[in-house]
Amino acid sequence: MFGNLGATEIILIVLAILILFGSKKIPELAQGIGKGMREFKKAMKEVEEDIKITDSDEPKKEKKLEN
Repeated sequence: MFGNLGATEIILIVLAILILFGSKKIPELAQGIGKGMREFKKAMKEVEEDIKITDSDEPKKEKKLEN
């Protein structure tokens, strides 16, 4: 999951986050990240739906051009 990061590196990263943001800000930070991820996933689904709709409409347009 973390690639080539070992336990020591992960602990150092967590400690750095604690020092930079403090224990009170971490839940707010995590909540903001969660909201951002939800927004991103929602946008991705909308784009995929638009692509599917566009792909299903293309053959109809091509048939109209052939006639």
